[in-house]
Amino acid sequence: MTVSYMDYTSPSVQFTYNLNNNTTFRKDGRNYINTLSNQQLNTLVDVSLLDIFMSKGNVVEPHYHQNAAELVYLISGAMVVSLINPFTNELLNFPISQPGQVVNVPQGWWHYEVATMDNTHVLAIFDAPVPQFIGGSDLLRLTPANVLAHTYCLNEAMVKETLAPITQTVLIGPPADCNKTGQMVQGIAAAAPSIPVPVTGYNGPKRSVIGNGWNQY
Repeated sequence: MTVSYMDYTSPSVQFTYNLNNNTTFRKDGRNYINTLSNQQLNTLVDVSLLDIFMSKGNVVEPHYHQNAAELVYLISGAMVVSLINPFTNELLNFPISQPGQVVNVPQGWWHYEVATMDNTHVLAIFDAPVPQFIGGSDLLRLTPANVLAHTYCLNEAMVKETLAPITQTVLIGPPADCNKTGQMVQGIAAAAPSIPVPVTGYNGPKRSVIGNGWNQY
């Protein structure tokens, strides 16, 4: 646990904050993220949160937090929280649709969230003063296409063409200017209510937790 050396007699001590004053990502009026960390509230120790609002079919992109576990707490709406267990190589999907339901994502685990109803609202709570973030969009756009093509035996020209639209961190996708219909997301939304805790994956060799990276917030 982080040791706090805060001078609680100082006039700069902060005990309250309005998250609506710190929108760190906005796709549109129904899909956005407000952030609270010790950068906004300096008395916080080893805790921070994201206040996430989403409409149906939107996805918090595949990502991981290299410095914190994440507890997803549903306030309204519904979503599927999906994660890969790096010790079993299983993809786990957890639908949540009742206010108060939670899903815990251990530190460093690859995961994503799909809203399956409009007006979905969740809190993502972290055991770190500032949550760090590495998004799939950044891994894809910053890894050279020739490296991906050579490593995975792919057509380099097709890799470049496929990944060309990813020019920045996505966070909530699909991007606002995307013209695709997003069949995969709709399929997840349709299947989730009928499957309490579906588990799919493969029985390959176990691997270690995904590594480290840079601070998004």
